[in-house]
Amino acid sequence: MAEKAQKLSAFVWEGKDRKGNTAKGEMNGTNLALVKAQLRKQGIIPQKVKKKAKPLFGGSKKVTPFDIAMFTRQLATMMKAGVPLVQSFDIVMDGLENKGLQELVAAIRNDVASGTSFAGALRQHPRHFDDLYCNLVDSGEKAGALEEMLDKIAHYLEKTELLKKKVKKAMTYPIAIIVVALIVTAILLIKVVPQFESLFQGFGAELPIFTQMVVRLSDWMQAWWFVVLLGIVGTLYLFKEANRRSQKFSDVMDRVVLKVPVVGEILDKSAVAKFGRVLATTFAAGVPLVDALDSVSGATGNAVYRDAIQKIKDEVSSGTQLQTAMRHADVFPAMAVQLTAIGEESGNLDEMLSKVADHYENVVDDMVDNLTALMEPVIMAVLGVLVGGLIIAMYLPIFQMGQVVG
Repeated sequence: MAEKAQKLSAFVWEGKDRKGNTAKGEMNGTNLALVKAQLRKQGIIPQKVKKKAKPLFGGSKKVTPFDIAMFTRQLATMMKAGVPLVQSFDIVMDGLENKGLQELVAAIRNDVASGTSFAGALRQHPRHFDDLYCNLVDSGEKAGALEEMLDKIAHYLEKTELLKKKVKKAMTYPIAIIVVALIVTAILLIKVVPQFESLFQGFGAELPIFTQMVVRLSDWMQAWWFVVLLGIVGTLYLFKEANRRSQKFSDVMDRVVLKVPVVGEILDKSAVAKFGRVLATTFAAGVPLVDALDSVSGATGNAVYRDAIQKIKDEVSSGTQLQTAMRHADVFPAMAVQLTAIGEESGNLDEMLSKVADHYENVVDDMVDNLTALMEPVIMAVLGVLVGGLIIAMYLPIFQMGQVVG
């Protein structure tokens, strides 16, 4: 059973070591008494122990999944070199620049030094270490192969974070350009078009229809821009909250997004890659296939694959082969199913699943590059239509007036 997570606080202390020398430092703990007890275990006689004052501005830097991947890789390297676990924490901690990560590692190190298992220490920080991570570490500790398990976890995290980065790139690039285009258009409508409008009033002639449409749109934007802004911000906020609070809404969006051209295919292939990577890592760690599938279902990041993997788990539990259950799910590509079948028949399932992950990670990489190359001319065309259209609308009356004068 996982140990109950308790809030840790930073304490500053002063005391005497075994030789009678004055020592001081910082330590994380759940309360004052436990911190003093930990100090005594380390041979320190505490004289002053108090909670560390929090800074008025700023604070600890956020710990990202990439930071956790880096920490795991460094710890795996230290342990493979024969450095004891607690000493490995000290060495890794000294090289960290992220204060938040440093505090996290210090808290884990102190828990392990006071007799808690590594997996138990990790479970006290569920925000940074999920059940999959903790269970794999637990398996490594019990099997006496913690350094090998940490190496596998580090490899899994590095590949997963790289894949997330690629998918994020595919999603954010076009969105960012569209947002910039809309902002530029709004500025032109609110600030630039009114200048031309005052000029047109002195012409005395009827304006072209296209120019009239732009002028009316500019007048409307000047009067209601704050409503438009609030509407956009409110819609985004409501969408985010609905996606976070409503499982049904989130599941519907997961299904819809897979049907979006190009982007949906990238997300689809990335889910297959995650399936292969997580299942290969857990199965290689000695986790039974049914339990491994339970961990995988929540790691793919999409409701369609989550539900499909749950069905696969039920079929595998009743004696069906993994490859057959994957075919029945009807969401996995033929190559993924065939490689899984080869792995089952040859007894190298974890190796074949790693190949599935490698292949589809490369596919996602190529698709993201192609999308970026494809989006550049499309974005230029959109910007040209929006900005160029406004410029043409403003200069049409001037061109007409020039022709009349000529």
